[in-house]
Amino acid sequence: MSKRQITGTVIKIAGDKTATVLVERRVLHPRYHKTVKRFKKYLIHDEKNDIQVGDTVNAIECRPLSKTKSFRLLEIVKRGEL
Repeated sequence: MSKRQITGTVIKIAGDKTATVLVERRVLHPRYHKTVKRFKKYLIHDEKNDIQVGDTVNAIECRPLSKTKSFRLLEIVKRGEL
């Protein structure tokens, strides 16, 4: 079974070695047949404390590191504008 990868924007530094990433996906509305945005927040593990708010990052699924943290930082795609 392959591990999931997510791409999102860092919206908060949530403690030591942890960041909150907002992932946006676009789905077709079942009744109105229009594309709508759906959002979900994930906690990701950043071992080097390298990411900042506004960065676009890739994360990969890993073993549970805490109650809510099951993704770790794979790469920083783009640095934020802040």
